[in-house]
Amino acid sequence: MKLSFEGKEFAVKAGTPARELVDLLELSEKKPLAFKIDEELLDLHSPVRHGGEVKPIFPESPEALEILRHTASHVLAQAVKELFPGVKLGIGPATEEGFYYDFDYDRPFTEEDLKAIEKKMKEIVKKRYPLVREELSREEAERLFSELGERYKLELIREIPEETVSIYKQDRFVDLCRGPHLPHTGLVKAFKLLSVAGAYWRGDERNPQLQRIYGTAFFRKEDLKAYLERLEEAKRRDHRKLGRELELFSIEEEIGPGLILWLPKGAIVRKEIEDFWRDEHLKRGYQLVYTPHIALRDLWKISGHLDFYAENMFAPMEIDERAYQLKPMNCPFHILIYQSRKRSYREFPIRYCELGTVYRYERSGVLHGLLRVRGFTQDDAHIFCREDQLEEELYKVLDLVVHFLSVFGFKEYQIYLSTRPDKYVGSEEIWEKAEGALRAALEKKGLPYEIDPGEGVFYGPKIDLKIRDVLGRFWQCSTIQVDFNIPERFDISYIGPDNRPYRPIMIHRALLGSLERFFGVLIEHYAGAFPVWLSPVQAVVMTVADRHQEFAEMVYAKLAEAGFRVERDFRNEKLGFKIREAQVKKVPYMIIVGDKELENSRITVRTRKGENLEFTIEEFAERLKEEIIQKIIW
Repeated sequence: MKLSFEGKEFAVKAGTPARELVDLLELSEKKPLAFKIDEELLDLHSPVRHGGEVKPIFPESPEALEILRHTASHVLAQAVKELFPGVKLGIGPATEEGFYYDFDYDRPFTEEDLKAIEKKMKEIVKKRYPLVREELSREEAERLFSELGERYKLELIREIPEETVSIYKQDRFVDLCRGPHLPHTGLVKAFKLLSVAGAYWRGDERNPQLQRIYGTAFFRKEDLKAYLERLEEAKRRDHRKLGRELELFSIEEEIGPGLILWLPKGAIVRKEIEDFWRDEHLKRGYQLVYTPHIALRDLWKISGHLDFYAENMFAPMEIDERAYQLKPMNCPFHILIYQSRKRSYREFPIRYCELGTVYRYERSGVLHGLLRVRGFTQDDAHIFCREDQLEEELYKVLDLVVHFLSVFGFKEYQIYLSTRPDKYVGSEEIWEKAEGALRAALEKKGLPYEIDPGEGVFYGPKIDLKIRDVLGRFWQCSTIQVDFNIPERFDISYIGPDNRPYRPIMIHRALLGSLERFFGVLIEHYAGAFPVWLSPVQAVVMTVADRHQEFAEMVYAKLAEAGFRVERDFRNEKLGFKIREAQVKKVPYMIIVGDKELENSRITVRTRKGENLEFTIEEFAERLKEEIIQKIIW
């Protein structure tokens, strides 16, 4: 079996422990934590089963954090088993942000329990227990975990297709696991347990509810400290907390989980986003459409949603002895608008856009504020084009995506091009053309991207774009999909220059994803301090004393008449109190009217950043107007 490293080739026997590669590759000066052979991570105890390019993994390697956090989850499990002997083990993987482990225990874990578990973990770390891998036959593994009373592990073992399974031991603790892991527990130094939450076994609400303990781990204490500080900042920016404090939205049990009430201030932000969205689309040749919230269930049979998406749809309703369905998608409606008359090749491209509210069933356990809901409004559009127009249309969509996101202050992205999956409709030739068109559009726009092989949807390839917020978190928003399936299912066509029928290509695209989710991201990105053009209240006029009220009323009236969102605060309260209250409400400008302002017929304007500026009323109105037109973010 051939391995290569830094241009040299080595021959090893299949099954050789990876730790032997340390001497073979002459890595004695700095010992690696693990190895990567092609795309497979192997710890030092794992057998090398295939050849390929070898990459040593050191603490600074990008892959090292996953190994560290996976090992930390085993340290957590050992600590819990030692402190609570009756506990049953679920699973404990590494995650993008840290790790977790699921436990079945007869009472909820408390904050005090977490402190005790973390203390026990530190003891385990100090003892530097080696993590030893062993391979057992399926029967041996079943016997072992049966003796341990680990029924959840037994369920997993019975579903493993291989004849042998791997386990890892550290001291007296043993776990079913593929690995990889660090050489010993002593390397898990900078870690922190974060929280505990309920989680159904294997994500199925029909199964027992377990307790999931979350934690995170880093190789350096400085990195852990920075992460915990970011976590605290994320809590301060939590859209659910700010949404309540700033009176932006609410979710009421009387209405139902996952269904959003947009309160007056939140509705103003939504209106501004919608107005901008419509205006920009109309400028670019889109046609605005509106469609119903329900349709006959048969429509979803034709579209294929009942075959591929039924579990995410609400139950049907019967009206006049016919079955109707709350819509989970807008696309079939746009197809029928297209079909409302015959189409010519001269009309193309045809671009329909709609802020269409859809309803999808999400399990209650995954609902999360505005970010995961059951009713939401997609900023949806569908483009019908000829094959020769596909690349140009995709480029224009990308151009619009970048423009939209930049207006809201998002300049950094992760972009993925998802290619043909194992099960797909359409010919390989048209898939290759569509993937090539997506790739060409990305390259023409100069956007870096990664290939996500086999992750396209069954009806066509797609581009997914994640935006990076001020805390460095990435959020899935924009998606662009090429569809060969629905045009075929609905048998739509157009008349070509030779007077023969042809099938158009359909592009699905959403720029913001949904208004609800995007609003949640914006709240956290801005920490509730919206730019002036989006702010529910753009300025508050406040008096120093009652004698200033007449002039303040005139200031208020002029700004309100000019169309600005302005409020009055003429209460008999101290000015400092009024300013603090406006700052808590994240109002961009506080207009102060006192003796000096009255005497000079000018206004003092305090920004929410604490700057004090002086203007005439007309000068300030012009500043506001310019900020709104330019959509300035500060």
